[in-house]
Amino acid sequence: MTPELATPVIDTHVILRAGDKILFSQRGGPYGHGRWHMPSGKLDRGEPLRAGAARELLEETGVTVDPEHLRLVHTVHHQQGAGVERIGFFFEAIRWDGEPENREPDKCLGLEWFTVHELPEDIIEYPEKGLLGYLGGRGSLTEQGWE
Repeated sequence: MTPELATPVIDTHVILRAGDKILFSQRGGPYGHGRWHMPSGKLDRGEPLRAGAARELLEETGVTVDPEHLRLVHTVHHQQGAGVERIGFFFEAIRWDGEPENREPDKCLGLEWFTVHELPEDIIEYPEKGLLGYLGGRGSLTEQGWE
């Protein structure tokens, strides 16, 4: 008997920093409504990870980043619920261009900078694990939501 292969959703998250500040997006959709996370999205079929992360950042914020200027800083394997798992790749933008603006007002209530010393209290758990793994130097992988 051959075991069933995992089919996780692949997500990219971009940590956009300006000194000690990180850009956050406030969710406007039904999942996590009103809560905070970093610019993120799902990888398209056939798309390289860093290209997908750069695309999502541009679509959501108008900020451009060369995929070569995205550094992988953490990975989260997340069990979201019964039968749904995700793998999130967290990238730090080393160099980028543009001023962030809310390009998806139907999905995002707003963008805001927070310092690494005063993060928002209501970060969605899954992206929070990746962010804290990055900020705390807790290795390269976090497994979240697994029993």
